[in-house]
Amino acid sequence: MRTTIVKPVNSRHLALGLCLLAASTGSIASDDPVDEQSISLFERYAVNAQELAVRALSFVGVGYRRGGESPETGFDCSGLVRHVFRETLGLILPRTSLDISRVGTTVQRHSLQPGDLVFFNTLRRGYSHVGIYLGEHRFVHAPATGGEVRVEDMRQNYWIKRFNGARRIAQADIASSAN
Repeated sequence: MRTTIVKPVNSRHLALGLCLLAASTGSIASDDPVDEQSISLFERYAVNAQELAVRALSFVGVGYRRGGESPETGFDCSGLVRHVFRETLGLILPRTSLDISRVGTTVQRHSLQPGDLVFFNTLRRGYSHVGIYLGEHRFVHAPATGGEVRVEDMRQNYWIKRFNGARRIAQADIASSAN
């Protein structure tokens, strides 16, 4: 599996990513077989997003460990996200939730899709916690010392008050960050 290092997005990379995204959003209206090249970025993202969600759910019950990045030793929040993206898509994300929050494109809460990253202020500083959105207002994350990877409902008051935003890491981000 090829590994790609994902860096925080800058405006040049964002513009390139948006151009790639705009150029590839045509729908496929034919019943003819299509090759991988002609599938839109949105369709590829949807498949990858489902894989991310399923992979993240496979770690429910794994213990929390500060700085942890593996199911054998435990995860912290960013370690879980990094592990899932590396194992599923071959992407290496930045180490901290704050740095991860600078990758990809902003997503509004009402537009969340499975595989999007959701960020929270849990330590009295923005973007101090990250999880992977699953759909139906739920996300998976590694909570804190003494806890284990679990699924939470974003509609709980605790999470509503602490929500900082969301990001989507799509194929356009992968293409632009590889340059």
